[in-house]
Formats: sequence, C-alpha cells, structure tokens
Amino acid sequence: MTATDPSLTALANGWAALYLLYGRIEAHIERALQSAHDLSVREYSLLDVLSRQHDGEGGHLQMKQVADAVVLSQSATTRLVTRLEDRGLLSRYLCPTDRRGIYADVSDAGLRLLREARPTNDAALREALGEAAGNPRLAPLVTALEAMHPTHRNAALLPAR
Repeated sequence: MTATDPSLTALANGWAALYLLYGRIEAHIERALQSAHDLSVREYSLLDVLSRQHDGEGGHLQMKQVADAVVLSQSATTRLVTRLEDRGLLSRYLCPTDRRGIYADVSDAGLRLLREARPTNDAALREALGEAAGNPRLAPLVTALEAMHPTHRNAALLPAR
C-alpha cells in the first residue's frame, strides 16, 4: 500500500470528519454548560459517570476506573476530581477493604447540579447534532449515531429524507 491508497485516504477522511463532529459537539456543549451552570464538559461527564455507577455500598469507582470512564489520564482525573471536591460536588475516600484504593462519589450538591445541567447538556447535544446534520460531510455520522439508539431518535435532528 502507498500513502495515496484510496482506502487509506477514505479512512483518514472518515476519521477527520468524526474528529470534526466530536470537536463541534464538545465545543457547543461546553459553551452551554459553562454559561448556564459553570460546568465544563469534563466536569459534567465526571459527575454523570459517578452518579450512574452505583446504588449503595460497594459500587463506587476507583480513580483508575473513573479516569477510563471519562477518557483522561489518571493525573488529569485527579486534578478534575480535586476541583469538583473543592466545590463540594463530590468526595473521595479510602476503600474500607483495600487502603490503596481511592474512590470518588458524587455529593448531594453534585447530584442537584447534575440534574439541573442535564437538560442543558441534552439540548446542546441536540442543537449540535442538528447543525451537523446540515453538513454533507457530517450528516452520515449523525445518521449513524441516531441508528445506535433508534428509540431515542429526535426527528428534528435530521432533515426529512
């Protein structure tokens, strides 16, 4: 294969479109969350992951699991957790059975903020996807995303076909 192999070029173009779509969505949601709730996309994602991870004792996520879930390095996750902990939105504690394990859990204040921010996040996501659906290069990706969850399809996202 050469550097100009058509299949590689198509794959690279597909990746570039996916990266563009991701960047546009993230930027759109970031602006909405920052202005309405003083939350970044990463902060929202972390609160969301932690809020969904358990009911009751023993279901908490270790910091490495949190880092994997929010797609950050462990050091970046630790800094993010510290920021949210300083704001009273979550807490960290040692695992009762393994003192090497550090866990994170969302506080009541964090859960309240997440509940308030979820509609903003969802509306910004719908808006960003709606805008992307009008771009011929990004529309197939929006269609693919919708196909992953057809029961949640929002007819307003895509133009009539």
